[in-house]
Amino acid sequence: MIVSKKSRGRHLKPTKWQMAHRNVLNICRLTGRRRCGRRAVSCYHFFRHSRGFFWFILCNLLLTANNSDAQLLINVQNQGGEVIQESITSNIGEDLITLEFQKTDGTLITQLIDFRNEVQILKALVLGEEERGQSQYQVMCFATKFNKGDFISSDAMAKLRQKNPHTIRTPEEDKGRETYTMSGWVQLNRSLPITRHLQTLCAEATDATYVRDVDLKAWAELPGSSISSLEAATEKFPDALSTRCNEVSSLWAPCLCTLETCIGWYPCGLKYCKGKSLGSDTSGAQAQQQQQTNYRCGIKTCRKCTQFTYYVRQKQQCLWDE
Repeated sequence: MIVSKKSRGRHLKPTKWQMAHRNVLNICRLTGRRRCGRRAVSCYHFFRHSRGFFWFILCNLLLTANNSDAQLLINVQNQGGEVIQESITSNIGEDLITLEFQKTDGTLITQLIDFRNEVQILKALVLGEEERGQSQYQVMCFATKFNKGDFISSDAMAKLRQKNPHTIRTPEEDKGRETYTMSGWVQLNRSLPITRHLQTLCAEATDATYVRDVDLKAWAELPGSSISSLEAATEKFPDALSTRCNEVSSLWAPCLCTLETCIGWYPCGLKYCKGKSLGSDTSGAQAQQQQQTNYRCGIKTCRKCTQFTYYVRQKQQCLWDE
């Protein structure tokens, strides 16, 4: 390779400087920083004064901006008058929102919304009744179709700030209760066609992750999806079972279990206010006439309950439904 004298000189400049201060740099590598005359010399001097350092900082800032999580901690008063704390995290890079809280009975609820795949996962970790032979806890996951208008976007969520973090929040609207009758299990090792987040979030619910046929058909309409790949990731419940667990006496008999949970506070929409702006006349000159415009000025907050009905192989897995 041929190198011009001019470029060769540029490559030698750092080397000459380094050789002239070799002893100082050797000490620097051992101690972190020393002085060279009146100037402090760092062992990272060359890197910090190079183009590589500039690109290193720029790339890290971009990666941090894309993948950083914005979190809000919200104090919410439930219908029983008790205060619980919700954690709402927004990830713009992944286009996700995660809402998590612990109920007063110890049940841990996690709601994950995958906007890209239009999937909502609700995970429930329920503490067991050891005196009745249950394990310390059991985990269930429910994957359903998410309608984008039911929750503000991850980008809008990331921009929310609280002026008074200790304020106890109450929702503006109660959306009532929505019921879901699940029709099958999700095979987590084949769940990628639904969303890749199922396998990680529901790793402890290998035999207790549920889905509905109607949602499989809705996801199949999305670009890049197919009903065959979605059905291959699921297993249907046994047919002709309609007995509720609260009607079964044997703890080892199969039955239909019901689990209900409520999200006490979440941002369900954006508010728009009306303002005025200057208009233009037909000649293009600015006129003093005012036109009404809409601008974003807040959020709408809601409360919503969901009730899931699903098959369990033993009533022992559904002792709360009695």
